Amino acid sequence: MSDDEDFQIEGPELAEDDPMRAFLPASFGKKSKEADVAAQIDRTRRPAETKAEASKVATEEVGQEVGQQKLALEPASKDWGSDDDDEDSDSDGGSDEDDEYPTSHELILKTHERAVTTTTLDPSGSRLITGSSDCTLKFHDFASMTPTTLRSFKSVDPNYSKTSANSETHPINHVEFNPHAGGTFLCISAHPQAKLMNRDGDIIGEFVKGDMYLRDMNNTKGHISEITTGTWSPMDKNICVTAGTDSTLRIWDVNVRRCQKEVIVHKSKASGSAGRTRMTAVVWGGPAQGGNNLLVSAALDGSLVMWGGNGPYARPTAEIRDAHTPDAWTGGIDISPDGRMVVTRGGDNLIKLWDTRKFKTPIVTVSHPSTSDVYSVTNIKYSPNGANIITGSASGHLHILNSGNLKPELVTPVTPGSPLITVQWHPKLNQIVTGSANSEVHVLYNPNTSVRGAVDVMSRAPKKRHVDDDPNFTTDQSAGMSGDSIVTPGGVMSNISAISFSARHPTIGLTASGRSRDPRRPNLPLVTPFAKSQPDEKHIN
Repeated sequence: MSDDEDFQIEGPELAEDDPMRAFLPASFGKKSKEADVAAQIDRTRRPAETKAEASKVATEEVGQEVGQQKLALEPASKDWGSDDDDEDSDSDGGSDEDDEYPTSHELILKTHERAVTTTTLDPSGSRLITGSSDCTLKFHDFASMTPTTLRSFKSVDPNYSKTSANSETHPINHVEFNPHAGGTFLCISAHPQAKLMNRDGDIIGEFVKGDMYLRDMNNTKGHISEITTGTWSPMDKNICVTAGTDSTLRIWDVNVRRCQKEVIVHKSKASGSAGRTRMTAVVWGGPAQGGNNLLVSAALDGSLVMWGGNGPYARPTAEIRDAHTPDAWTGGIDISPDGRMVVTRGGDNLIKLWDTRKFKTPIVTVSHPSTSDVYSVTNIKYSPNGANIITGSASGHLHILNSGNLKPELVTPVTPGSPLITVQWHPKLNQIVTGSANSEVHVLYNPNTSVRGAVDVMSRAPKKRHVDDDPNFTTDQSAGMSGDSIVTPGGVMSNISAISFSARHPTIGLTASGRSRDPRRPNLPLVTPFAKSQPDEKHIN
């Protein structure tokens, strides 16, 4: 046989339906199983909701428009309910409607133990950080996750300093990546001091706390009470602003954290407030589409205040005293990309649209049940192109509203029965990230219009878990079993030295918190600056 001739391998002389074929090899060498991308993405498809159900939810939750013009939901519900006439048209144009918003598929992350109050994505969309009322931050990296490893790679408590019985911990109110530099983000917990952290969870710095005994807030160097929220400047990567319950907004330079750059004191005119109130929300809008640089904030007394983004801050540019009902927490506020519109979601069950050029009365007002009485960080956001507004609801539905008239264009369930607290629409990924009260984070996407992020996660092959990765099948010899000891099933250890010292002497030594294991021995007093007035250790037995 010449070298040019091909070798021919004869197959077994068996019938096609012979069961012996299952035991014969079909080829040689190891075959690598490739991921079935289409099947994996199809498993994350969200159940389709009928238009009649969506119309019912929109009618019940969004309600009727308050004011001169009423929200026309009845004609829309009639059109949606005509199943016989629109069956063919829906089947033909359903794919176009699905591609309009990235909500056809979802990726669910269950990494928290309590309600998820805030989420943030870095400018590139590769890292997701979530904050919760369980006082922790969870770091998720889309580049390292697979369909079988949907978990965070790091958990950080920003208020944890050292192991002690008196360590403090606070719920997370807000986290936000720096839009100009994705390596740092602003972390705000229920504490007077905001923190600056890097993308790996390390604390870079902490802003100073003000003197709580000073009456004039202009003389304080920082917040004297809890910070509610904050945001970055759209013009300068080193500037950020925080809003506090001490009736102030404070503008900070991240390079000078010992004192704020500017302090804006809001003087409330509500009766019985003594000139103070709580600042509940703040947004700093930049001229992304040629608009103005504006700083807008909402207060608990119902007022809505606007300043020029570049100052001066001694007197506001415009102020609306009764924008929302007093003592109703207005936690959601956002500025359109062109800087002309401001949308607010108040605790009085209303969503209002304001024109910054005529900042007196709302253009449109619609009713929307609020969850700020339980979750004060409930937000509302513009879409990246400014054509839509997204927000959650108490029933767990995601509402995509028209930015011009606040009519619902899409109402879809995300966590039915559990309030939807926070939403975010990333411009590069074209994906919506939501956080709910049931501790779930949902990443909504569309494989046709979304890029990277959840699409890349579901396009990878599932990670194979090695037997050594399972702690149930491995034994750590340094944890209490020596190498030369023999263990028989149902028997007793022959080598008593293999047992740890703390197990053999439960009343000797100290616990992890520094207290004595002996219940009869009193605890030693803590070391204080006035140690000379404390009894000496030798007198305590």
